[in-house]
Amino acid sequence: MSIRSTNVLQLIEPYSEKYLKRVFGRTDLQDALKRLDKLTIEETRMATAEVLKMTHTVDERVQEVADNVVRIDDRVVGVDARVAGVDDRVADIGERVVNVDLTVRGVDARVASVDDRVTAVDEKVAVVIDGA
Repeated sequence: MSIRSTNVLQLIEPYSEKYLKRVFGRTDLQDALKRLDKLTIEETRMATAEVLKMTHTVDERVQEVADNVVRIDDRVVGVDARVAGVDDRVADIGERVVNVDLTVRGVDARVASVDDRVTAVDEKVAVVIDGA
């Protein structure tokens, strides 16, 4: 054998078994690898389907939370409107209190005036009593 034929045999030798197995119908390993490949693809699909299912579940729950937030926001708007109404009523009561205060000051002034008159009458009565 020449150097060339030895080199060719060395290159072919690792692959010769593979080709012989194919020629003689020994494809058990290949069949097993194909089945494993199919099972891997099927498992990947199933895992993807589970992830998609969980994603839909999470999406539904997030939508429920969003709906609850909207309902709470609507309630807050209602409470805000009621607070504004109470604020208006408190302002109205404040105005009435100011008016009552002014009225009381007017009464106080009249009472002081009446008090002065009573004192004057008291003095006149005292003068009459002392002079009698």
